[in-house]
Amino acid sequence: MSEASLGRIVALLAAEGFTAEKAAVRCIQQQGDPRAAINSIIEHVPDETVTLTEADIEEVLTVEPPTRSDRTSEIRVVADMTGASTGTGTFDDFLALFRDRYDRLSTLLRDRVSARSIASLQTTNRARHGIGVIGLLTDVRSTGSGHWVLELEDRTGACRALIHRDNDLYGMVDELLLDQVLAIEGTLADDGGIIFVDALHQPEVPMSNQATRADESIEVALISDLHVGSQEFAEGAWETFVDWLDTSEAQSIEHLIISGDLVDGVGVYPNQSKELAIVDVYDQYRAAAEQLQAVPSDIQITIIPGNHDAVRLAEPQPAFGERIAKMFESIEARLVSNPGWIEIEGVTFLLYHGTSFDDVIASIPGGIVEYERPDAAMVQLLRKRHLAPTYGSRTRISPEPIDHLVIDQVPDVFHAGHTHTTGVDTYRDVRVINTGTWQHQTPFQRQVNIDPDVAIAAIVDLQDLSVTVRSFL
Repeated sequence: MSEASLGRIVALLAAEGFTAEKAAVRCIQQQGDPRAAINSIIEHVPDETVTLTEADIEEVLTVEPPTRSDRTSEIRVVADMTGASTGTGTFDDFLALFRDRYDRLSTLLRDRVSARSIASLQTTNRARHGIGVIGLLTDVRSTGSGHWVLELEDRTGACRALIHRDNDLYGMVDELLLDQVLAIEGTLADDGGIIFVDALHQPEVPMSNQATRADESIEVALISDLHVGSQEFAEGAWETFVDWLDTSEAQSIEHLIISGDLVDGVGVYPNQSKELAIVDVYDQYRAAAEQLQAVPSDIQITIIPGNHDAVRLAEPQPAFGERIAKMFESIEARLVSNPGWIEIEGVTFLLYHGTSFDDVIASIPGGIVEYERPDAAMVQLLRKRHLAPTYGSRTRISPEPIDHLVIDQVPDVFHAGHTHTTGVDTYRDVRVINTGTWQHQTPFQRQVNIDPDVAIAAIVDLQDLSVTVRSFL
C-alpha cells in the first residue's frame, strides 16, 4: 500500500472521534496499513483519550523512523543568473533593463486594462473617458491643494495623472514605489495634458492564485543571516539547531535553505573590524563550511548570497565564486544566485536576500511596512511583481539586458532575510517568510536600533505548506 497522506490519516482519526499531534500522525503514516494501525491504536489507548500523542502511538505500534537516505526529493534550479551578467553600465544597458521590465510587467496588466500608448493621448479624437495607460512611475508629488500628481512613462512618451485628495485611491499612493510598473484608468483632460484617475492597478498576484503542494510530507528548513565570523554569531544556538536536525522530530526535513549573509564579511559598515571574531573573509567562509559540516549529511543544503557576502553588491548577485565554492564541495551545497528560483517536489521557492527592503521601508509610511514586520515589505514587492523597483536609492542594481528582479512567475514560497527580524504571512496563497538571524545584537545594530530575532528557523511542510517557526535559543 502506498504511503497515505497526512490529510487522509487525520480524516480517519476524526471519524473515530480522535484528534492527533502532527508527530503522531506521521508515526501512523509510516505503517504499511494506516487503517489497521488506527484500529490497533483504538483498542489499546485509554477510553478517555481524545488527542493522540507520539508517545501513545509508540506504546502500541512499532515505529521505525524513516531515514532521509531512502528519500528522493531533489531540487531543480528554475532560474539562476550566475554567469549571465553582461551589463557594462552604458546608457544602452540601462535602457534595455527598463524596457525589459516595462514589457514583461505591462503584459501582466494588459489582461485587466485596455491600455493605449501615452503618445496617442495627444492625438486622440475618441472619447476621453475610460482612458487607460501603463507606464513606469517616474515621479510622485503633492500639489498645493493636496492632490497627488503621478508621472508615468512608456516606450512612446510621458504623461501626468492626478488623484484628487477626496478620491478613494488617495491612500493607495503611499504604497507606490518609484520605477514600478503601474496601470491607471481615468478621464483625459480636454487639452490632453493630464489624466484624472478613476482606477489604479499594480501587476499583483492574481486573487485566484493557488499554490502547488507536494504529494507527500517533505519538510524544508529555512534560515538566513548566519553572519559567521562575527563576535556575535550565535554558535551555541546553531549547535542546538544542528543537533535537533538529527532527532526523530526533524526526520522529515530533507532540505536546508540559507537566504544570504552566510558570513559577516569585511568592511560592510563603519568600524566593523572591531566586531569581528574572524577578520579574513575567506577564513570566515572556511568557518562557515565547518559549521555546515555538522548538518546531517542527508539534508541537502542550498545557499544564496547577501549584501555581507563576498560577491558584487549590485543585484542580481551571482552565486559564490570558485574560490569560495570549493570550500562547500565536501557537503555538496547547491550555490545559487540572489535572487534564485528553485523547485522541490513541484513547489516553487523564490529566494531573495532582501536588501531592497530598506528602500521599501524608507519609502512607504510606517504602519504599512516596518522592520518589525518584514513580511509586509515582501508582500508589497509581490504586489509590484518586482524585487527592487526603485533605481538609484540604497539598493544597487546592475543594468542587464534582462531584468532578473522581475517576478514573472508567482512563487509558492517567498523566503528572505536581511532585516534580522521574523515575519510569516500568506498572501493570496503565497507563503511569505522572513527568518531573522543567527547573530546577536552588535554594537553597530544597537546604534541603529536593530533588535534582532536570533536563532530562528521556519519549517515548511510541502504537502500542506504549513509553516512552523522554531527558536533555538
